[in-house]
Amino acid sequence: MGRARCISLWSMAVEPGIHFSEAATPPGMRIYAVGDIHGRYDLLTEMHRRIMAEILRDRPDDWRIIYLGDYIDRGPASRQVLNFLSGSIATEPRVMAIAGNHDIGFLAFLDQPQASGIFANYGGDATARSYGVDIDFSSREGLMRGHAELVKAVPEEHKHLLHTLKLSVTLGDFFFSHAGIRPGVPLEEQSSGDLVWIRECFRDYRELHPKLIVHGHTPVPAPEIMPNRVNLDTGAYYTGRLTGMMFEGKQKRLMEVTAGG
Repeated sequence: MGRARCISLWSMAVEPGIHFSEAATPPGMRIYAVGDIHGRYDLLTEMHRRIMAEILRDRPDDWRIIYLGDYIDRGPASRQVLNFLSGSIATEPRVMAIAGNHDIGFLAFLDQPQASGIFANYGGDATARSYGVDIDFSSREGLMRGHAELVKAVPEEHKHLLHTLKLSVTLGDFFFSHAGIRPGVPLEEQSSGDLVWIRECFRDYRELHPKLIVHGHTPVPAPEIMPNRVNLDTGAYYTGRLTGMMFEGKQKRLMEVTAGG
């Protein structure tokens, strides 16, 4: 969908919007959102440890931890990341995970191997290696052999997690999704493709949305805090920096963990 289509939809936005400074959580609830992980198990576990330490220290009435997608590919420990998340979510329903385009691409590859998909071309080789599988994407024979080995190597709980990832979460004045939203389209009518893939049409939009959009998907040198959205993807797999944000009432606070920090 091109820029002309974006402009025509932008003109449809008539609802009053929520500004970053005014967006508030439900009364008594604290929310943590964490950006793209991409196989950085070391950063994920440290961020989770710090968040849980704050929750245990402060004892908020209610809380949520929301991971914003792209748990796999590129980084070295995708298997460990999925293992950690599947266990955490199974034991604590207040830990929530949103689907990213890479996570959906992994499922697509497991279902039907393709050398042209996101998994084969954007870091899936690292994911496969984390399961002890080397895949030769350059030949049909290597592709099919590696696919068969990977399907056997991925535990059922990892597949269950990937199949049950949420496309979005709405809490208070906040809307959480991996990539963002299509401006001008009601939040409840957003397409799955836009929620996990959209970029320029969303990021270039300057008017307020019905809720503050908290997302990842597009790596940035530093977290983007805009009047209408917050981008928490700081490219953890290559920068060694994983970024999150705490929301409580109207209070917002950035969090960051770094490799070796």
